[in-house]
Amino acid sequence: MPRQVLTPWKRGASAGVVLMALVVALVSSWPWLVEPSLRPGIPAPFTAKAPKAATVVDSEALEQRRSQLGLRTYVQVVDERQSRELQARLDRQLEAISRLAQSDQEQLAPIDILPAERAWLKRSSRRQLLRWEEKLRQAQSRMLRQGVVGNVARQQLVKAARHQLEGMPEPELGLGARLMANSLQGRTNLRIDAALSQRMLEDLLTQQGIPTIQVSKGDLIARQGEPISQQGYAVLDYFGLVNRRPLIGAWLLHFAEALAASSVMVLLIRNRRVSLEPRQALLALGLLALVQGLKLWLGAAASPLALLVPPTLLLAQGLGTTAGLAWLAMASLLWPLPLSPFFDQRILIAAAVAAITAVLADRQRNRAQLLQLALLVPLGALLAEWLLLQLELFRGVREGGLPIGSDLTGEALVLGGLLLGVILIGPMVESFFDLLTRSRLMELADLERPLLRRLSCEAPGTFEHTLMICGLAEEGARSIGADIDLTRTGALYHDVGKLHGPQWFIENQEGGDNPHDQLDDPQLSAGILQAHVDEGLKLAKRYRLPKPLADFIPEHQGTLKMGYFLHEARRRDPNTREEDFRYRGPTPRSRETAVLMMADGCEAALRSLPPDTSEAQARDVVRSIIEARWRDGQLTGSGLTPAELELLVRAFVRVWRRMRHRRIPYPIPARKSFSA
Repeated sequence: MPRQVLTPWKRGASAGVVLMALVVALVSSWPWLVEPSLRPGIPAPFTAKAPKAATVVDSEALEQRRSQLGLRTYVQVVDERQSRELQARLDRQLEAISRLAQSDQEQLAPIDILPAERAWLKRSSRRQLLRWEEKLRQAQSRMLRQGVVGNVARQQLVKAARHQLEGMPEPELGLGARLMANSLQGRTNLRIDAALSQRMLEDLLTQQGIPTIQVSKGDLIARQGEPISQQGYAVLDYFGLVNRRPLIGAWLLHFAEALAASSVMVLLIRNRRVSLEPRQALLALGLLALVQGLKLWLGAAASPLALLVPPTLLLAQGLGTTAGLAWLAMASLLWPLPLSPFFDQRILIAAAVAAITAVLADRQRNRAQLLQLALLVPLGALLAEWLLLQLELFRGVREGGLPIGSDLTGEALVLGGLLLGVILIGPMVESFFDLLTRSRLMELADLERPLLRRLSCEAPGTFEHTLMICGLAEEGARSIGADIDLTRTGALYHDVGKLHGPQWFIENQEGGDNPHDQLDDPQLSAGILQAHVDEGLKLAKRYRLPKPLADFIPEHQGTLKMGYFLHEARRRDPNTREEDFRYRGPTPRSRETAVLMMADGCEAALRSLPPDTSEAQARDVVRSIIEARWRDGQLTGSGLTPAELELLVRAFVRVWRRMRHRRIPYPIPARKSFSA
């Protein structure tokens, strides 16, 4: 069976892919290199009993008590710098009051002053005011030495100030108390002393007692296969049963496992997508490394839905369903943390949701459909996890314990947000990694795109020829199960290189003189035909066409002979080499470009068939053209089988039958002459 030819990779690009696969393997196997052999929550690998009686510190309970006490046990001390600033604030207010007392005009005061207080200020001597101000400073200094809290009510500050100024007559007592309250309100001269707070915390812990676990000889610490509790882990660690040395053997095993999985993933994607580029393989491996790192960082809090579904959607859009499913399989299998039964079931649900997303994503033909998918997938995942949780709750009640649940609604919202983010950054990822999503194909097939608009205006004959070939190629791709959207869009751009000189191609000459006749040089004419391929590739690069579309430009001609000019050259010189009159290729490397080559070769022949040609005769004509391409070796790397070639014959004839349908002759009335 014919097989498509793989696109070769450069040595440097291949080395980059291998390096990224090693990174994935290292991240996936990291727990076995640096983490303890046992952790709370994982199934115990053996049954352990206490070798002797012991009193073990309950580290979890101790940390919990420490955090509870830490929230309400802290020591505050007076900050001298803040105290000086508050005293300076009072001094500024007293200066304003002093200016008010010495002036005969109304001035703005720092506080509201009562008439009796204003009269007292006017009749007081300078010495009396200075003694009053000094009493206020001393009173506030006493309050600051005790410490002032910033959220004390103003009324409480006024009462405290009046208490400090007790014995002072009115109205200076009321004015002074309000001035002090105004300078202190909303401010504090206290700060937290970390060292004293820690000492107080330790004293409280000592008074309450450090929580311990009493273990007797022969007590069961952990049973093989059951999750290790936090207290059980503390006891195991006390007896030295937790190995903290690197597990080189286990690490090498998991490293090799992850490396093999990464390699298999790349091979699967490349086997399905022979035109896979190294940077696209790096995207798949990079996403895998990122997800593996997030699994380690988040630990038990990692959400399988949030980690598996968005990358699967991104890869399925850009590289196809097979790539998305291959990535999903490896990301699900390479979970670096041991799993509880409930978590294991959540991964199965996440994998199922991601698989459905991969299948549906490759069929979405525009961004609006992707948005709908991003809304429906979280709802479906929420329903599936809710049903799982209800089942686990039922089983937990039966078994005497409830499983640990999760915030399902929050998880669904996070998943929906991540999917929307994938859709938003999709165009940037498509451009950087040269991905060709279904949505992007639909956008590039818009006839109002600048390059297609140029083709319709500057080379209208070529544009009409392109549209006819587009219909043939689309039907041919549909008949053999090839990518219809890719074939249609590639057909629209396959002849854009003719823009460099439309008049050199017969479909644009409109019955005028053929410049090749004036040139009268078969070698130069052959160079002009080859130039339309070279110029097409330049235009594809200038207009940033994705590589899979740019491949249609050279591959639709392959290494075909320029028959007319080869015949003319040999008529003049029988020793003319055939290689000089062949396109430089390459030959079609995909089924889609091969279909376009067949359609391009059959279009002119079908259009020139006489009206009375039967379908059998039309099939013979098409079959002879396709067989000629086959014998010429043009289809060797396309992957097309003889059976598929026969399907192409029938598909092209169906399109020809639609194109040649008869129309009813309408009578054309004779023109009437009009006289002035």
